[in-house]
Amino acid sequence: MKQVLTLVCAIVAWACVPAFALEAVPMARNLSQDGALAKKMNGVVLVLFSADYCRYCDTVLHDYLEPMSRLDDYKDKVVMRKVEISSYDSLLDFRGNKTPHRHFAGDTGVRMVPTVAVFDHKGRMLAKPVVGLSIPDYYGQYLDDAIQAGLDKVRGKNARP
Repeated sequence: MKQVLTLVCAIVAWACVPAFALEAVPMARNLSQDGALAKKMNGVVLVLFSADYCRYCDTVLHDYLEPMSRLDDYKDKVVMRKVEISSYDSLLDFRGNKTPHRHFAGDTGVRMVPTVAVFDHKGRMLAKPVVGLSIPDYYGQYLDDAIQAGLDKVRGKNARP
């Protein structure tokens, strides 16, 4: 009986691992591939530029982006990634070039965190970045506006009604 209970516990634990292993907003590893995915779905790539010491970055991630990433409305039009501005971890940029996170952030012009930027599949910034965590009551709307501005450009629409 003890062996059966151990086996059942092991199976349940194994089944739960994928749910915890999947990040709602994964670390950027290959923006070229992410851009191709965004292009395929006629969408955009949203990047959260953050730092491990930034509590506001955690708030943006946990209170706004993670919940957004779980909504069907965003799944088919936004690829979300994180870039750590002080990290030397490598990523492939939108052109497929290997670069550290911190250099990608610098090359993009990001100096403050949190910054949320919306890009097309080629890495062109499509909307004014959302910098800082301004008025929390409106922050979700600022994100939606940036996403929509990017989508309008990608999809060839002049303005949102």
